[in-house]
Amino acid sequence: MSPARPPIRVVCCIGAGYVGGPTMAVIADRCPQIQVTVVDLNAERIAAWNHDDLSLLPIYEPGLDAVVGRARGRNLHFSTEVDAAIAAADMVFLSVNTPTKTRGVGAGQASDLRWIEASARQVAVAARGHTIVVEKSTLPVRTAEAVKAILAAAQGDGHGGKTFSVLSNPEFLAEGTAIGDLEAPDRVLIGGEDDAAIEALVGIYSHWVPESRILRTNLWSSELSKLTANAFLAQRISSINSIAALCEATGADVREVARAIGSDSRLGSRFLQAGPGFGGSCFQKDILNLVYLCRHYGLEAVASYWEQVVSLNSWQQHRIASKVVQSLFGTLTGKRLAVLGFAFKADTNDTRESPAIRICQDLIEEGAQLAIVDAKVEVAQIALDLEQAPLEAAAGAALAGEGGWLPSASALEAARGADAVLILTEWAAYRQLDWVAIAALMRRPAWLFDARAIADAEAARAAGLTVWRVGEG
Repeated sequence: MSPARPPIRVVCCIGAGYVGGPTMAVIADRCPQIQVTVVDLNAERIAAWNHDDLSLLPIYEPGLDAVVGRARGRNLHFSTEVDAAIAAADMVFLSVNTPTKTRGVGAGQASDLRWIEASARQVAVAARGHTIVVEKSTLPVRTAEAVKAILAAAQGDGHGGKTFSVLSNPEFLAEGTAIGDLEAPDRVLIGGEDDAAIEALVGIYSHWVPESRILRTNLWSSELSKLTANAFLAQRISSINSIAALCEATGADVREVARAIGSDSRLGSRFLQAGPGFGGSCFQKDILNLVYLCRHYGLEAVASYWEQVVSLNSWQQHRIASKVVQSLFGTLTGKRLAVLGFAFKADTNDTRESPAIRICQDLIEEGAQLAIVDAKVEVAQIALDLEQAPLEAAAGAALAGEGGWLPSASALEAARGADAVLILTEWAAYRQLDWVAIAALMRRPAWLFDARAIADAEAARAAGLTVWRVGEG
């Protein structure tokens, strides 16, 4: 057992994204005695975190503005001075992006660890004294070996008396509820080999997390637990979406089926809402990484099993787009479709792997003109995801043969002249739309395709729309 060390007084987090920013904000809020600095090379992002107007933070997350407002300037800081923050820190969190590789060995499945390696090398150079390095990014199991090797080389170079401990502390946040997840987590997982380092991190979380919810494991169990948790959650989504398709074919209702099976205490009701499939930065990336790891270790049957979860998710999105085409007389050329929601889920502005991307791309390929509205997603982000600029308003109104899209400010504006409305994100506002007003602006016959099953279907039908809801026979 390593000797006890003084409590943590200064924390640095490398990466000011969806994980690093909110996590460090909550740590600073709950631990006013700790100075927390979040660093990033993206000066524009750091400027947004420091903006006087908290509504302009680079991440939209309910409650985040209040937490940042309480701590920023007191003990929460955002900076581009990476080396200085590392040098001053007792503990450094690595919270950088780990996207799927696009080329080379493992392309399309393995995680690209270039930013983790770069961060570890920067810590190795800039750190002073003893530094606890915490993996916060979602990483493949055994990544800590690489981090430890890089740090060990610096530790043994004979300069500066540097020493390091490496911990794994994966995040289990759900976007849209991240602040609540951080303030009242189901569990905090800490993996490591240095007991003193583990207890130092426990000492931070114990300021607000009950001891019973802080789990200690070895490094490898901690790294693998994150991938496994996301794989199991995604599996439930693909499973219920497969049953939704069967419900539509047989006359059953997937919501009734979900209620019946969710009442079983062995299963529970979470993640049994049929829809357009999972999205976000983690699920697909983590499952594909799990597939790659299984194949690396010769577990082909296991790899194929998890690969099917991703395949079915893609199939569900293509199926929804095909349903729209079939219902609108087999062609979308010259037709306007109102798309409500582009974020991968409600209460976030994140569009990474959003189901709306694939569905909209399929519809545009079929010649549709899409009028897209979302409460938080910027027009520039939609253009980036769809890989094409928005149409000019006149071109959109002309309903030419080429597919395309244009932004809309509201559901009413999007529905003007539309043949159908598609709900792709479960924003609360879409539960109480004025279907009489919307129907009055649409071309007849008019459709509602509710891929989230949240709209008032009876009100839409009463207004004269033909309604399709996912999983309803």
